[in-house]
Parts: sequence; C-alpha cells; structure tokens
Amino acid sequence: MTTSTTFDQPIRTFLTAAASNSHTPGGGSVAALAAALGASMTSMVANLTQGAKFAELEPAMQTVASQMSANIRECDELLEADMKSFDTYMSALKLPKDTEEQKASRSQALQAAAISATEVPLRLAELCRDALQTSQSIAETANKNVISDLGVAAFLLEAAAQSALLTVDINLPGLKDLDQKASFTAARNRIESDVTALRLSVVTAVRARLA
Repeated sequence: MTTSTTFDQPIRTFLTAAASNSHTPGGGSVAALAAALGASMTSMVANLTQGAKFAELEPAMQTVASQMSANIRECDELLEADMKSFDTYMSALKLPKDTEEQKASRSQALQAAAISATEVPLRLAELCRDALQTSQSIAETANKNVISDLGVAAFLLEAAAQSALLTVDINLPGLKDLDQKASFTAARNRIESDVTALRLSVVTAVRARLA
C-alpha cells in the first residue's frame, strides 16, 4: 500500500464525503478512521505516563506510543486501500461480457477485487485486535488521571474491528475459492472473539481503577 493523504484533509471534508451519495468513503473507511482515533487515545495515555513520576514505566510507554503511531499510519493506508478496492470492484463489474473470453476476464477481475475487498478490512480488524492487546498491557499501570481515555480507546477499537468485520462479511459470499473463503471466515471469527474479550478486559480494568 502506498502512503496516502486522507488524514491530512480536514475532518469535515471526510464527513461530507461519507455522508454524500458517493459509495466511498464507506463503512470500511469509516472503520479505519475510528481505529485511528482509538489508537490515538492509547498513544495519548502512554505519552502522559512518562516523566519523573513514571520513570520506571517510561521506556515501555514510549514503545506503546511508537506502536500506536505506526498503527495510525497504517489506518490511513487501509482507509485509502478500502476505497481503492471498492472502486476496483465497481470497475470490474463494468467490464464487457459479450464473448466467452471477456466473461472469463471479467470473472477473474471480479474475484481479484473481491479478495482485496475482503483482505483490507480483515487486516484492519487484525490491527484493532493488536492495538487492543497493547492497550490491555498498560491498563493496570497507566496514569490514572487519564485512564478513562484508555477505555475510550478500547470501545473505539472494538467498534472499528466489528465494523471492519461486517465489511468482510459482505464480501465473503463473492469468493468462489471455498478454501480461501473458509480461511477468511476462520480468521474473522477468531478476531471477533479476541476483540470482544480484549475490550472487556481493558474496560474492566479501567472501571476498577476509576472506582
């Protein structure tokens, strides 16, 4: 995936486009934005758990902040990739199908586009799971003054993952390779189970520390 510039645009520009009658940005792209917001909250908590008061934790928190920065960059790339994969699929639908050769070529293009449209949101869901694992790793030690923001991160990351998995679900029926479909289905089910458990773990820790 190439470096994109979507996150450099005003948020209102993105919201206007998402609210329009254009197919893109759609749910997968919105999920990527939500994931980036979740990662940014985990990063903020990590950055505010540094300094003299948190000297022993600082190296680990710096690592967390760095990981979240990388996640945010990948969310931007996945947002762009989601829109590109949808546009590619729509272009494949418009390919001619007058001859057997054209039909075969169109079918091949549709399958390639369907695979990409499934892989991109699946990768986003994986990213959310990984970010939740990182959030979980600091839930017991992060600066208590901003611990509620870690809960916000967890809710956003789970929502982004579940949203991405819905995008996976809508594309799975279009896959003709049954082994590949089964592999994607197994992966999405594992991720769904993981993100639910991780969100619960993080939020439970957050609520305990708020009590």
